[in-house]
Amino acid sequence: MSFLRLFPSLTSRLVVVAAAAGLPWRSGAEGAVEPARILSWGDQGDGTYRNPILDADYSDPDVIRVGDDFYLVASDFHFVGVQVLHSRDLVNWRIVGQAFHRLAMHPRYDEMAGYAQGTWAPALRYHDGEFLLYVCTPHDGLFRWRARNPAGPWSDAVTVKAVDGWEDPCPFWDDDGSAWLVHSRVGAGPLILHRLSTDGTQLLDDGVEIYRGPVAEGPKLFKRHGWYYISLPEGGVNKGGQTVLRAKDLHGPYERRVVLPDGSPHQGGLVELAGGETWFIGFKSTGWLGRVCHLLPVHWGADDWPVFGDNGRAVDRWQKPGIGRTYPVARPQAGDGFDGAALSPQWQWNHNPVDTAWSLTARPGWLRLQAQPADSLATARNTLTQKLWDQTGTVDVKLDVRGMADGQRAGFAFICGREFGWIGVVQAGKTRRVAWLGGDGPEVPGGDVWLRGTYEGDVARLWFSLDGAKFADTGVNVPLKFGQWKGARLGVFCYGGAGRADVDYVRYDYGRR
Repeated sequence: MSFLRLFPSLTSRLVVVAAAAGLPWRSGAEGAVEPARILSWGDQGDGTYRNPILDADYSDPDVIRVGDDFYLVASDFHFVGVQVLHSRDLVNWRIVGQAFHRLAMHPRYDEMAGYAQGTWAPALRYHDGEFLLYVCTPHDGLFRWRARNPAGPWSDAVTVKAVDGWEDPCPFWDDDGSAWLVHSRVGAGPLILHRLSTDGTQLLDDGVEIYRGPVAEGPKLFKRHGWYYISLPEGGVNKGGQTVLRAKDLHGPYERRVVLPDGSPHQGGLVELAGGETWFIGFKSTGWLGRVCHLLPVHWGADDWPVFGDNGRAVDRWQKPGIGRTYPVARPQAGDGFDGAALSPQWQWNHNPVDTAWSLTARPGWLRLQAQPADSLATARNTLTQKLWDQTGTVDVKLDVRGMADGQRAGFAFICGREFGWIGVVQAGKTRRVAWLGGDGPEVPGGDVWLRGTYEGDVARLWFSLDGAKFADTGVNVPLKFGQWKGARLGVFCYGGAGRADVDYVRYDYGRR
């Protein structure tokens, strides 16, 4: 398949996605839509953008175009549900859905034992009228989901290959209709090419090595002007760069060219616009916030080699992609008022949830979390999370704790891998008390408690209020960290005992200096 045919036009717009994508978005307490502010990153409101375009942990991104619409997926590891993002201009994005709601491939994801595993470096493609998502988990195998609408519903997973030690798959359909799949191995290399059944559900051979390089992973395979190209990162997560391979034969031998030096944005996808422009979205490691998405222009030389960025260098500020019109400044959803019939797609469970232990209908307008037995937050089921954004932010959570029972904890946490900087309510001896990591506070006389987390850079603080107006600072500095391959997150939790907690809202405001 040619590079242009990789992204065919839709004859009719996916109405639900197109309607959602044009809205400027910032979620308030009740999920209201407000015009998005101009921040130090993303759309600058003047025809330019500043990197990153997504200042949150969207690592190993892949991106495609279908007609006038762009879709992006990224690694989510042990957090459930690969999020599908949508844009009309590659700069302003919204989350429109998730590809699945359980990591069903192994019991470890029910047992809170899959940290740093789960979904690594997914590949998203559009073929024969369907969206196809391929992903490897490091010890379980290669899996595929499909959907007519990227917002869902998605099919159940198909196990293409049950295997240990594979990572970073990418399917490819050639001009003659033959199908192929390239992947790396855990530990980053070599690259292995397989023949794939035309329906994309089976590998037809044991594969052949086509490239071995310095930490070679994340391959994206495409064809252009009779050349087969593989764009891949080399050199590692923190300090790597981007390489492009090309050959006239799919099996090689491949020529190699470094297109971005070490320390640049890398491991991502190329996408071609209807007008012929090419763009690259890759990640850059930032420490505690995780791996954030940068958008770089790509132009093609007369020798059919791509030139990334500004003559091989990453860009900070650049003209937005030439799509022929302007869209409002928008960003993915954050916070929630829990007013919908389903969880908003910015939320992801830490490992698989117990579906009978949470509800949006038991008390409409509230999220109810029924406590499950656990010794710590790292092993607590039904901890609901979302990504942190930007370098500064404030998170406000309102809880009703009247339904708690002895031995129970419920509250808010900053999540850093397997470490949790938490604040909440603990009940013992029929007494409820505010508590936090390393300390405790006053008794809770009523049923409502307000919790707050603030952060500036990699240091967070925890606060509480018994009236929703006056907040007390716990005095605790919570270090925010990158852990288990993920950037720091926020989350709400309820575990221990046999009670419950109800969450009225999570209000999240970020990017104010």
